[in-house]
Amino acid sequence: MTGQPYEGDAGVSRAALYETVEAADLHSWLEPWLPEAPALVLDVGAGSGRDAAWLANAGHEVVAVEPSATMLSEARRRHPQSTISWIRDSLPALERVYRQAFAFDLVLLSAVWMHVRPEHRQRAFRKLIGLLKPGGRLAITFPQGTTDRARGQHPARVEEIESLARRHGAFLAFQDQDADRLGRTGLVWARLLVHLPDDGTGALPLLRHVILNDAKSSTYKLGLLRAIARASDGALGMAAPADRDVSIPLGLVALNWLRLYRPLVDGGFPQRPKNRGPDGLGFAGKGWRRIGDLNPPELRVGALLSGKRAAGLHQALAEVARTIARMPATHTTWPGSADPIFRAVPSAAGRPPSRILIDRDYLARFGELRVPLHLWRALSRYSCWIEPAVTAEWIRLMDGYAVGQKRSLDRADLARAMTWSEPSRDVHASRSRALELAGQGALYCVWSGRRLREASFDIDHCIPWAAWPCDDLWNLLPSASAVNQQKRDRLPSAGALAASRERILDWWESAYVRREEMKERFFIEARSSLPLFDEPEAKVEVLFDGLGARRQSLVTDQRVDEWAPRT
Repeated sequence: MTGQPYEGDAGVSRAALYETVEAADLHSWLEPWLPEAPALVLDVGAGSGRDAAWLANAGHEVVAVEPSATMLSEARRRHPQSTISWIRDSLPALERVYRQAFAFDLVLLSAVWMHVRPEHRQRAFRKLIGLLKPGGRLAITFPQGTTDRARGQHPARVEEIESLARRHGAFLAFQDQDADRLGRTGLVWARLLVHLPDDGTGALPLLRHVILNDAKSSTYKLGLLRAIARASDGALGMAAPADRDVSIPLGLVALNWLRLYRPLVDGGFPQRPKNRGPDGLGFAGKGWRRIGDLNPPELRVGALLSGKRAAGLHQALAEVARTIARMPATHTTWPGSADPIFRAVPSAAGRPPSRILIDRDYLARFGELRVPLHLWRALSRYSCWIEPAVTAEWIRLMDGYAVGQKRSLDRADLARAMTWSEPSRDVHASRSRALELAGQGALYCVWSGRRLREASFDIDHCIPWAAWPCDDLWNLLPSASAVNQQKRDRLPSAGALAASRERILDWWESAYVRREEMKERFFIEARSSLPLFDEPEAKVEVLFDGLGARRQSLVTDQRVDEWAPRT
């Protein structure tokens, strides 16, 4: 992967050579170790796409990575399955794969390891292990003995993989040898399977420790954890992953904090053992008092504020950011250590502006928060299970504080205050644009291609509200009413999404991108909530890839039901 990739005619001929070997025969040794379909599988160094196609035909969702542009183009042409996502990326960094925040049941590294330079292998292995789900498996094949230096190969040994596995909490579950399938004499291939025991990263036990066991003098540690969990679930596009951690705007965490604490403080629910009201809370200063007319759902990415409301929010975010850095981020430490788990780096956000557009650039003005990579990935995958645990412990703490203060809490009011305030379903802007296009005879159902008239369509949540409440413009698509009734609360299948690609892109372009007053909001929302690459220009094609990535994660992590149009 770090050697010179095949390009041009060499790439085309190499792809043709790979296709002469049947993947089912080559990888028959792997059959007992394959996860139950549908699983999410990563094929690193996908070459001609032969192995990715074999895995996709077995019912899996596949992310296929290849550094060669020529090989990637050949793979797409030869294997156009809709359940394969193609990414141009390479070891040791796998930067684009990491931006997707995926967790894989299986990673396949077939005839790739010998191309990784020895000095890069420790980092490469750490990256590969970091992409596995708890209980996931890494399958590796490489030639033993002599290597072809001219093709950028380096010697590889079974013992090296075994040692790397042990250092990362994994173990070698299977190994054997195989003859070369292209008939090259004297070439013997090692076949290895590395198994990562359940939660080999330690993320879930660490989270349980912070939630249940860590000493707490207030609810702040739980507030920070829940604010981060909300960022990992709804703002993947704002995360910047590195080798060991993920950087997110401290202003985003502060914004989520405000949304979480506003109804609790307004409701008089105690956040510390001694009841001193808002005056006893470090973050509830002048800015907090100046945004009393802002409802929690208004504190969201894409919102536009001006005048006193903008100045008040700016001051409130600065107060919260300082509180987070000084208190919960500092005092949430690794077990048995004084070292912080989360590293907050606040910065001076400057004078309050007269106008605020809440986007990544604005939220980054307040600094950054660094989250350990394995924790971020666990929160991204399991926030739907982790957040209820945080909420339950938060309620338990408030109950204890209330008893100490000889108070009783209204359980119904408390439950409402602890509920994350999503905006009510709002499709008004999308419906208005759809009506305009329908009046011009230029509105089509994205799923069926049928032309829609003014009274014959719905605005469909592509990712259903029940799976992920999101009224971002990119998620709202025109659909024939009958088709929307078929789809209901199900995700479009990979095939349905692929078949509708051009119609979805046309809708995004005509409804939003060509209207200057909507274009900015459209791209801000998409860049915040979808796992996208850092492209120099905003393109709807890139957004569609991000939509596909979000669909894959919901299918494989949360097992959301899928839908395909009736034919």
